[in-house]
Amino acid sequence: MVLDAKRWLLGYADALGVQPPSDSEIEDLLALAGVAAHASERTAAPVSCWLAASAGKSAAEALSAARQVAASFGDAVDGAP
Repeated sequence: MVLDAKRWLLGYADALGVQPPSDSEIEDLLALAGVAAHASERTAAPVSCWLAASAGKSAAEALSAARQVAASFGDAVDGAP
């Protein structure tokens, strides 16, 4: 049986001793991963999320930074303000 994402994240957050992400944080993290994966190699997506967490950035801050980096390299970023 494969767990759905919500159950996995709840269990994983519990194992790490942290609160699970909110729905809006999940949306921002998925967008961050999308920006990283489309602006470079796909392997940049999970590592970018790790970098954001290591830097103590919120999901929204991390997404904004990712969009800025992608734009600096001349990549069009969907949904960017």
